Amino acid sequence: MSITAAEAVALPKVLLHDHLDGGLRPATVFELADEVGWTLPADNLIDLEAWFHAGAATKDLPRALQMFEHTCAVMQRAEHLERIAAECVADLAADGVVYAEVRFAPEQHQGAGLALDEVVEAVTAGFRRGEAESSSDICVNTIVCAMRTEHRSLEIAQLVDRVRVWDDKVVAFDLAGAETGFPPSLHSEALAFARRTQQNITIHASEPPDLELISEALEYGAHRIGHGVRLQADIEFSPDGSIDVATGLGPLARYVLDHQIHLEMAPTCHVHVGAVESIAAHPVAAMLRAGFSVGINTDNRLMSGVTPSSEFATVANAHDLTADELRQLNLHAIDAAFCPIEQRRAVAARL
Repeated sequence: MSITAAEAVALPKVLLHDHLDGGLRPATVFELADEVGWTLPADNLIDLEAWFHAGAATKDLPRALQMFEHTCAVMQRAEHLERIAAECVADLAADGVVYAEVRFAPEQHQGAGLALDEVVEAVTAGFRRGEAESSSDICVNTIVCAMRTEHRSLEIAQLVDRVRVWDDKVVAFDLAGAETGFPPSLHSEALAFARRTQQNITIHASEPPDLELISEALEYGAHRIGHGVRLQADIEFSPDGSIDVATGLGPLARYVLDHQIHLEMAPTCHVHVGAVESIAAHPVAAMLRAGFSVGINTDNRLMSGVTPSSEFATVANAHDLTADELRQLNLHAIDAAFCPIEQRRAVAARL
């Protein structure tokens, strides 16, 4: 089937992989940069948005990650963090999202002297404000990231353990940032602490060395995999692009399928970083039809120029997904969400 933009917006959606510092409104970046005295790479909104999109399309992840210098620069004050978080909720609600987990790395927002706890408090206050101001019934929780290129992961895991006592919007721990050369094993102490304190864990695995990063994420306790598109290297696809699960799966792919490890797919991002050649070549539809737990996500809405609805429409139209398959993607996502099971069931009933 084909799906129009309006139909995609009307579809109730679940979003599990979206970065707060990758989803700002261009106008907000422009306004706040002027307020804090930060120099942007463009002097008008049109050119600024185009600059972000061009950077995302370079297929050079380290280059793409440099774009966050400009968004993080306007996310150092509590009032700015709260505003950006509230706008995030408003934008997702307007796009038909009913449940989301939006992630951020508190250590990147301490330039103006905020304590880690204060950063988290500002962001979750913004999410609550956005929910209260929304005319739709949306819930946005947060995943707290540690930067895998830095040395504060244990501190961040301890932060999650501490703040979740008083803030139920903090639902998980993640390792984010550049991956190649920074495997989960470098953060074994933090991940051991997270496991020992029964934290929900998701770990990014979207770069080379492909299967090794995914395997190690599972070894160190990931309940979900951030992206996971490179699992395709352990899958033999039939000439028509389908997957014969009886003969076409390597040991890692078989494990992920059998244990229903959820893969937080972000198709446009995967094209931008060179993991796949095109949306049409993306394995998400074949994996869905083979029984893998996969969902559709945005990763960085500003940089990639996408919305949850545009991602669903693009994938659906490229792979001729049925209405039932679109619903199944969202059911997979809510089943893997890190909110309480009662809430997961309530959201699933709305899909």
